[in-house]
Amino acid sequence: MTTIDARLRDAVGGAGDDLTLILDPVFQGLPDAAHGGSVLGLFDLIAARGGQRTVRGRYLRRVPLGVPLALTLTRAADTLACRVAEPGGAVLVDGGVGGADPAAPAVAAVGSAAAAAPLPVSLTCFACGLENERGLGAQLTFDASAVSGTWLPRPGFRDENGRLSPIALTTLLDEAAFWLGALASGESGMTTELAVTLHGDAAVPGAVLVHGERAATRPRAGDPRYWETRVSVRDEAGRALATAAITFVAVRGAARRLVAGLLAINPPDVVRRVFPAYFA
Repeated sequence: MTTIDARLRDAVGGAGDDLTLILDPVFQGLPDAAHGGSVLGLFDLIAARGGQRTVRGRYLRRVPLGVPLALTLTRAADTLACRVAEPGGAVLVDGGVGGADPAAPAVAAVGSAAAAAPLPVSLTCFACGLENERGLGAQLTFDASAVSGTWLPRPGFRDENGRLSPIALTTLLDEAAFWLGALASGESGMTTELAVTLHGDAAVPGAVLVHGERAATRPRAGDPRYWETRVSVRDEAGRALATAAITFVAVRGAARRLVAGLLAINPPDVVRRVFPAYFA
């Protein structure tokens, strides 16, 4: 089976450091846009750094799928800077990969989600899409204290040595941060600033657990549209695989379209719990 890393690598064309990027629709997040975690996974794949490192992305606009984009790389001794832009036009994402951030956020240990309620899923999302056979197929839940989930890697997300593809970790973290922001604000929106510290490349034989405390999700001082989240992924033994600080921006009214699509797939109560203002 073709690995997810191979599929992501196939999205990049050209030579040198001025490349073309055409993201396959398999990497969709919100409708008609790439999942933020998939773009971070691409940056990490290109850097090919290994070990402990921090992957960053600052999203200025949504990244479209299936169309040629400009991917520019700038290399320094210890970092790789990456920029995705419309050809000859607006910058969509600035980011890159460098040494592990010494200020990587501390996060709470994963707790039990036995009584948690399910979060909505979609058909095509790379993280949760029911019909995305190349995606993670993750199902996250929430309760009064956390957004969390247990994910068993699908074929194609591990290499022959049992190591997880980093795109799985960046996507789980980004997905959890989106729902933390949506629950806090009652709105849809997008993740805009992501800093993911990957703690190494050890084999992960079983499931992984993603977790974000709702009490740690706070509005940004001076601009309550922005919500700062803290999220982690651990293995079944409790070892930290990745930790992240991710900012979600709420866009007033954006949930209206999203809710309409989610109601075609999810029970109304599942959607209502997250977006109550959009139900009469």
